[in-house]
Amino acid sequence: MGHNRLSIIWRTVISLFCFIGYYWSENPKPIQISVLSLGTYPAIDIPHSGQIFFLLGIFVLFFSALLTFVLHTHTQVFSNYILIDGFWTARRVKINLNTITNIRRSRYKKHILRRAVYNLHSKGVIRFFTSGNEFIELKDDAGFTYRIGTQKPQELYNILRRQLRNVYQE
Repeated sequence: MGHNRLSIIWRTVISLFCFIGYYWSENPKPIQISVLSLGTYPAIDIPHSGQIFFLLGIFVLFFSALLTFVLHTHTQVFSNYILIDGFWTARRVKINLNTITNIRRSRYKKHILRRAVYNLHSKGVIRFFTSGNEFIELKDDAGFTYRIGTQKPQELYNILRRQLRNVYQE
């Protein structure tokens, strides 16, 4: 949902199909393109049936625009822990800073269609990602690796470094 590229592409494709359905209803004659053959419009007996496709396409685009403003993950850094709050019904994840042994900032591999994940456990790595090109990787003493994708990696990295220094000084 929302600001993720893959979700935006899917919603755009759905709205394009709606607009093609609308165009097909307004021009119901068979169309022969070199690769594609489009027959007559099947619901020609129903007046104004294509307007439903047009309205649905507009609704999907409007809904897509609204979803780009939805907050997916909310990361809060406190003195001894990080709290990551997910989308609507997702559980909150609390990462104890007392157990963190290593922190680093890194970039994702070039990938256009990276899907959003929240609390995805895979091969000993726990991932949190909505959008952005960089992530902060935290390793704890239990062997878990947390990758937190963020659009402001330098800010999060600096805050976590400062908090980790405070935790280890205590």
